[in-house]
Amino acid sequence: MSEPLLPYGRQTIEDDDIAAVAEALRGDFLTTGPTVEAFEHAFAETVGARHAVACANGTAALHLSMLALDVQPGEAVIAPSITFLATANCARYVGADVVFADVDPQSGLMTPDTLAEALTRLEGRRLRAVLPVHLRGDACELPALAALAADAGAVLVEDAPHALGTTARFGNASEIIGDVRHSAMATFSFHPVKTIATGEGGMVTTNDAALAERLRVLRSHGMVRPPGADPWCYEMPEPGFNYRLPDVLCALGLSQLKKLPRFAARRRALAAAYLEALAPLAPVVRPAARPAWSEPVLHLMAVLIDFEAAGTTRRAVVEALKARGVGSQVHYIPVHRQPYYQRLYGALDLPGAEAWYARCLSLPLYPGMADGDVARVVAALKAALGL
Repeated sequence: MSEPLLPYGRQTIEDDDIAAVAEALRGDFLTTGPTVEAFEHAFAETVGARHAVACANGTAALHLSMLALDVQPGEAVIAPSITFLATANCARYVGADVVFADVDPQSGLMTPDTLAEALTRLEGRRLRAVLPVHLRGDACELPALAALAADAGAVLVEDAPHALGTTARFGNASEIIGDVRHSAMATFSFHPVKTIATGEGGMVTTNDAALAERLRVLRSHGMVRPPGADPWCYEMPEPGFNYRLPDVLCALGLSQLKKLPRFAARRRALAAAYLEALAPLAPVVRPAARPAWSEPVLHLMAVLIDFEAAGTTRRAVVEALKARGVGSQVHYIPVHRQPYYQRLYGALDLPGAEAWYARCLSLPLYPGMADGDVARVVAALKAALGL
């Protein structure tokens, strides 16, 4: 009998999570109730931010951040090309242009140098925001990126769905991703493959009370209650969206958030086991480079593979891994390659993004993996590459 497939990522749902959801189902509020605020408060406390605003998913979090900043049509937002589609799409939702930044080919991260190069391609457009992505869970060089953005009259909005629990040390200061010391906002996702899961769900953290209030209004149709108005009265100064996160999902989020230290420790232990097990496969296989300042809780175990040196293709390796019960994924196809963006902006030369994409592959990483699963994955990868 063959072993079960190891997916590249999956949720860990336990009996107390199920009990928390059941309790919410028996309560008075399935949505827009007190559990939403409780989840927001607990999340803000966990990452060290003053405010956290829950929303429907990570894409909604990004869209709300653009709306809260009042980004306008014809203005510009810089995003790395190695990311999920939503990072770029959130700018297009409000009519802004996306200027794609290249990435470090070894880490996949936007860097000060690649941001500086992207700034030369603004073509007269006003830059409103820079969206660094903490790819895999590794932290970008936030102080340097923030300084470049500020010099250009813009702010950072951290795209941080991969990085819940990640810390970074810039100089002598240890920071938590999401504490928004260097940015206007940070966005998170609670999709099942992320560090904690609510099924679908997102969060925006900020230290700006006015931004937090604007996020809350915009996630609920843009409705406000005028001071002193009748209890049933509401007004809509501008349209918002139905981006609310229900109480029942926030109950799951609260339960999951309590497990973050355990999930983080397990992910770090598995990542360390991978580093040791993968070492004999060098130089054909190398883990993605980790910046010196980053102390990640990895969402993805990304490796860079020299498929040409191994005499094979990525597709052949993916299929061979699957035949051995090991799932994998590619994170990501460069967004500037997508047909929509090619039609909009034409072909771009981003060699770092192309080099990353040519070699990257994500291997299974999630807290429910057994101790022996890392060795099983690496053995399957070695066989698939003929090493």
